Amino acid sequence: MTFKLGVVGAGQFGGQFAHLFMLHPGVSAVYAVDELPERAAQAAAQHGLTGTMATFEELLASDVDAVAIFTQRWTHGPLVERALRAGKHVYSAVPMAITEDEIARIIDAVRDTKNVYMMGETSYYNPATVYARNRQATGDFGRVFYTEGDYVHDMDLGFYDAYQYSGGEQWKETASYPPMLYPTHAIGGVLGALDAHAVSVSCIGVRDDRNDGVFDRDISMFNNDFSNATALFEMNDGGAMRTNEMRRVGYPSHIRESRFRFFGTEASFEQLANVTVWQDKSTVEDISHLVETQASMALDDPSLSNVAPELRDAFVSGLAPVHESGRLPEEFRGAPNGHEGSHHFLVDDFVTAVNSRTLPPVNAWVAARFTLPGIVAHASALQDGARLPIPDFGDAPAVL
Repeated sequence: MTFKLGVVGAGQFGGQFAHLFMLHPGVSAVYAVDELPERAAQAAAQHGLTGTMATFEELLASDVDAVAIFTQRWTHGPLVERALRAGKHVYSAVPMAITEDEIARIIDAVRDTKNVYMMGETSYYNPATVYARNRQATGDFGRVFYTEGDYVHDMDLGFYDAYQYSGGEQWKETASYPPMLYPTHAIGGVLGALDAHAVSVSCIGVRDDRNDGVFDRDISMFNNDFSNATALFEMNDGGAMRTNEMRRVGYPSHIRESRFRFFGTEASFEQLANVTVWQDKSTVEDISHLVETQASMALDDPSLSNVAPELRDAFVSGLAPVHESGRLPEEFRGAPNGHEGSHHFLVDDFVTAVNSRTLPPVNAWVAARFTLPGIVAHASALQDGARLPIPDFGDAPAVL
């Protein structure tokens, strides 16, 4: 079984995913759509896509079965709802939305249409999260009572260029996007390993002092001057989770931009930029080699002869040894990957969900729990750290 898909937003990130969707044996055709037609044409030519369409409206009126949305981060909610209501399955880049109402409308649309929705949260497949999820499943942590998830990405390390590419002449208006409205790379990596969710939050925002026109409330389309923010969440199981969203920070985010810590009554897991350890009450084990993503190699690379056979797929496909590489389609071997090996799994899980009409791991209800806590945290920061309740849309249904 296969389906046709349209990629909305054919920039650098969208183009990479269009390439993977085109490679997947469960997808029969991929079309590109972008507000700048030349970008759509370039992506189609570069990645051998089926073709292009002129507008989002044309795409929704076409016979494609699904759309993958890679537009500006504050635009996702309304576009997702429109696509679902038009009868399309939807893959959306993060975040799910930027208001509680937009999230509710997406969940209602999924419930009404029975179409597949998946938020493309990379941290669910982050090697650290995969490792912690496996250890949690076997009870090795004991009771997990405190966790940390940080998304530490300095503006100087790639974000200026990214916003200029996507925002055009008015890019400074959008580069001030509130950090806590982009929370899923931190929260998703924690909740992706646990059966828990946040129920309240207190958040402190740090006002920027660079004075370069970014995070300037007089320029910002979001009226935002927070460049960093720290939130402490109360969890439904009685534990606590802390999240940092940092855009001005002396940290090598090009090495690792999402990092995690889990503390349980029997064991703990801690991660820095280039060291990861598992600890219990008597020992410390360096497990860095299990969660480090390997650089992609060609199948015939001579250095693979020195790699254990069971680990070769990780080296070929840019994965970490902890990843379950055997579940991926053969067509992905040697294909570009990204975000610590997550891209292949993101595409495969969406394609599988559409073709089997099942709920993907990061479905609408899970995506809400990854996203809404950050929205409420930003509201808390605007109220000088007031502790605010976090609404919950409940568990996902068993079937669509």
